[in-house]
Amino acid sequence: MTEEFQPRHILAINQSPEVLELFKALLEDEGYRITVRPVVDKDLAAIQALAPDLIVLDYMWDDEDSGWSFLQLLKMHPATQAIPVIVCTGAVDRVEALKPHLDRMGVRVVLKPFNLEDLLDAIAIALDVAETALAETDQG
Repeated sequence: MTEEFQPRHILAINQSPEVLELFKALLEDEGYRITVRPVVDKDLAAIQALAPDLIVLDYMWDDEDSGWSFLQLLKMHPATQAIPVIVCTGAVDRVEALKPHLDRMGVRVVLKPFNLEDLLDAIAIALDVAETALAETDQG
């Protein structure tokens, strides 16, 4: 019996409908299954129900703290902490200031405006790292 191929599921969260449309078009063309959200939903049960393999999160929101507090919630909750996150933002100064924290959490950063290859590379690396960590956990 052969296992059916399931495309990797990416959740993109960004307040710009144009950016979400761009993510959806670009990433679906690359074979990913995409769910887009225009708001940060701090309901982690909803995130769990979506079961994304990776989250692409904008850091900048009208409520400046939303991206950071959501990221902290994700990484502190046992059910979501293993989901890889890529912060895709134009807030260069803020992410530079947070770099030590982001590194500790295993969060990658892709700066806007981004090159598609940079985003795809960051996604591939984050998924590989998460898959390796899961395999090591299953063996240990």
